Amino acid sequence: MTPTIEIDTQGGHQYVVHLRDADEVTESWFTITPSLREQLCSDGEDEEHFVRRTAEFLVQHQDVADFPDIVDLEDVIATYDDYVDFLRRTAGQQTASPGKALRTDRGHVTG
Repeated sequence: MTPTIEIDTQGGHQYVVHLRDADEVTESWFTITPSLREQLCSDGEDEEHFVRRTAEFLVQHQDVADFPDIVDLEDVIATYDDYVDFLRRTAGQQTASPGKALRTDRGHVTG
């Protein structure tokens, strides 16, 4: 089963991402700072769409069970050389529907 991703907006640029696969359900908090938004979001992209693209990227690299409680985007940038390129490459594209993200190799971001 491919993971499903549900996002709840918490206000203040914070989002709770619920990830579910066949064996695990996890919850991770994402915070988008103004400087990261300016640096990484494509023009006109809303933050929830950006969070979804980031979660889709991460499920390609690690299992749902390995997601940290808090996803620090600075750590994602430092851990994955292809993250910023992924964001640029997928800017303006529709994201996958929940459950459509693909898994590939597994690096890990830890909290």
